[in-house]
Amino acid sequence: MTIKIEDFAKSGANFSLFFANTAFDGLERLALLNLAAARSAFEAYLSYVEALSGIKDVHSLVELQKVVATPSLEKGVEYSRNVIAIATEAKEKIAKEVETHVADTNAKVSSLVEKALASAPAGSEVAVAAVKTAIKSANEAYEGLNKVAKQAAEVAEASVAAATQATLKATNVAAPKAAKKAA
Repeated sequence: MTIKIEDFAKSGANFSLFFANTAFDGLERLALLNLAAARSAFEAYLSYVEALSGIKDVHSLVELQKVVATPSLEKGVEYSRNVIAIATEAKEKIAKEVETHVADTNAKVSSLVEKALASAPAGSEVAVAAVKTAIKSANEAYEGLNKVAKQAAEVAEASVAAATQATLKATNVAAPKAAKKAA
């Protein structure tokens, strides 16, 4: 296997292009989501203003607020879920590509090092062993950091999911209490 410096450069350029395309795809999806959310919010606002014009008493106002609040909160939660889904998908695509890129680069570097070490002068066995140990340690450190990053992402995603559920639960509990106070 012959490895050239140009191969490293091409690999880096391809990875940069992949990263940019993935980022632009995510940004495009977020922009579309934001436009849809803005349109939905505007339509909901117009509907709310129209409904306000028919309000005759405080009880009707509280009922309208209850009717409007829950769907608005649910739309907000759904919007947050969609943002998280877009970000998670982009993160997973990039993480997978990084793992592939790092593994490929490590294989190429290891091959180069092995070739260079094979032609090392006699008596340099200690230096050869030190280089091999350093490469092995660097790979293990990368794997450890990658594992910690994945665990942190999983904890963050679980926390967001728990917060979303708590918010929905709190809203469903608070809405009936507000209606009882108004009555």
